[in-house]
Amino acid sequence: MKIAENLRKSYSQVFISSPDYDSCALYAQRRAQMMEKLDSFCIFGGMPREPGAEEAFTETWTRFVQDPAFLFLTGVNQPGCYLVLDPKAKKPVLFVPEKDLFREFWNGKRFGVEPGSDDVSRVTGIADVRDALEFLPFVESMAKKYRSRGFGYVYYFEKVRGDHNDRLKDQVAKVLGRQGMKVKTCSPIHFAERLPLGPERIADAKRAQSITEKAFRNLLSRVKSFKSERELYLYLNYEMQRRSDGDLAFPTIAASGENACCLHYVKNDEPLKLGRMILLDFGVRYGTLHSDISRTIPLNGKFNPLQALLYQIVLDSALVYQKSVKPGVSLKEIGQIPWEFIMDELESRLVKAHKGKFKLCYDKRPHGVSHFIGEHIHDGDPGSRSLDTVLEPGMLISCEPGLYGEFEGVFNGRRYREKIGIRIEDDLLITKTGFLNISKKIPKEIGEIERLMQGRISNSDL
Repeated sequence: MKIAENLRKSYSQVFISSPDYDSCALYAQRRAQMMEKLDSFCIFGGMPREPGAEEAFTETWTRFVQDPAFLFLTGVNQPGCYLVLDPKAKKPVLFVPEKDLFREFWNGKRFGVEPGSDDVSRVTGIADVRDALEFLPFVESMAKKYRSRGFGYVYYFEKVRGDHNDRLKDQVAKVLGRQGMKVKTCSPIHFAERLPLGPERIADAKRAQSITEKAFRNLLSRVKSFKSERELYLYLNYEMQRRSDGDLAFPTIAASGENACCLHYVKNDEPLKLGRMILLDFGVRYGTLHSDISRTIPLNGKFNPLQALLYQIVLDSALVYQKSVKPGVSLKEIGQIPWEFIMDELESRLVKAHKGKFKLCYDKRPHGVSHFIGEHIHDGDPGSRSLDTVLEPGMLISCEPGLYGEFEGVFNGRRYREKIGIRIEDDLLITKTGFLNISKKIPKEIGEIERLMQGRISNSDL
């Protein structure tokens, strides 16, 4: 057992495993469950190369992140690999490149086929491991075996063209065509297995939330010491990553003032100005799961009246939306609820109550209020975002209403004007009766944020 653990640790860069459960057994269970639903053989392709490697001038040296479907079924976090599921034989076949010791000298230990070594099988738990050069000939043998079915499955998206899955589909289609067979997508079958989280993935997601909470709480009392968006987001990144076994879930957004009206702001280099707010969109990866959180806070530690009014509207819109979050509905059915609420409340709370007016950066709806979360931070079919999928227990979704535009109003005889972007995002785990907000401990109420930013922190906060 000790030898197996040490071997797996030596390959930790290219195989995602957890100290909390038997990762090999979990990946094997997922493959078995997938094969039970298949009526022909099925192919999954990992990412073909590292990010940027298709360009001669690009060297990123970033930690590689695998295609989510391939990662879900294998745990293998290395490019150039393939998985074939054979439901008749009830076995998986994994294809990896030939062992390249010179590349390992540069980039660290990697999976590879080499004579006399069974490292890949011992680490992944997949008995049949072959050279990636044998992949297409093996596909042809599978086509002959399943010729009577008339088709083989490939993981790809019918509405997405040009990605590595689409290119793999085209390659396989040529091979199957020689046998008079066609290609079908297995993505609906796969997402039915992948979108509901099992207990291990739920535990990883909750661990990511806990890490994110601690990082955010540590940040709040220090915000006024930062001079730029860059200083602030680097500190937040450090606080998340030092507690996790993985990287960030996505590049952190730290958008101050009117920069928050850019939804995927990436500059993160503007000076911070007291009196403005900053929108933070951040999260961390733990195992193969993520947190995905947004918070908007005042840089001087206290919301002005206009900021507080708008912030509370967004916060209340989330609560109204969450009343409809439950099994049996789709995200498409309920997706308009918060936006209609926000528009009504702007009219009543700002325009009528405070002689205000506003100009939005969009027409009523700036973005979707929810997306699925899993191995991919925006999980589900990228062509449709799986918005028609009916929610069921175990699924994890975001809840992220927002408000972006120019606003003004009169408060206590003083007129406030400001271009503001506000987003408040939590992660909701669907249960049998509704949902569990697994990010509820991450501060978001106005009073709590102001108290923590002004340094009044009790032991219970840490």
